[in-house]
Amino acid sequence: MASVLVVEDDQFVRSALIRQLTEASYTVRSVGTALEALREVAHFRFDVVVLDLGLPDLDGSEALKMLRGITDVPVIIATARDDEAEIVRLLHAGADDYLVKPFSVEHLTARMAAVLRRARAVSGDPAPTTELRVGGLAIDPLRRQAELDGVPLDLTRREFDLLAFLAGRPGVVVPRKELLAEVWQQAYGDDQTIDVHLSWLRRKLGETAARPRYLHTLRGVGVKLEPPREHQP
Repeated sequence: MASVLVVEDDQFVRSALIRQLTEASYTVRSVGTALEALREVAHFRFDVVVLDLGLPDLDGSEALKMLRGITDVPVIIATARDDEAEIVRLLHAGADDYLVKPFSVEHLTARMAAVLRRARAVSGDPAPTTELRVGGLAIDPLRRQAELDGVPLDLTRREFDLLAFLAGRPGVVVPRKELLAEVWQQAYGDDQTIDVHLSWLRRKLGETAARPRYLHTLRGVGVKLEPPREHQP
């Protein structure tokens, strides 16, 4: 059963989408602002996001840019705007599809099924099968699971990708540009994207930037992951 985040500030439209998508056997969560949407994708795993552009706190195009900084979940834009130039711009900015209101729930679910098929095809690429161990960290790339001292870590997709990438290079300082290219699949971007994810990851590893154990940032150089002193020979 696919999980959907509906980002829509119109209460009538929002309620209708929740009801119809639930009847179509989707698991649905919903919010009415961009900031709530960012909070949701940072803490929950979704299969697809349906994003309205006319949000009260932030334009949907800016929300899309910020979402793409923290997740690669498929995003379908749902809006009354029908300008072709804007549609093309949003697709280039990371939207997976675009629907102009009004639309039927059958049309929406057909588009959702299509983007989910594409996402599953991409995620079907062979994954590393060797478990990664760094100190008390154990990372299983195949099952996409991570543990710290035997306790499972509840990581978002991007947090897991960042941790696994660094764990595959223990003790090596990885430049931020390389992290953007390999983890975010971006040739360039905002360093704040990395900093936010490192902050969330540190919190889940029980450390802080001021008192790091596993994650170490070298200002102006990059980031490295290494075992804390008690795990070093």
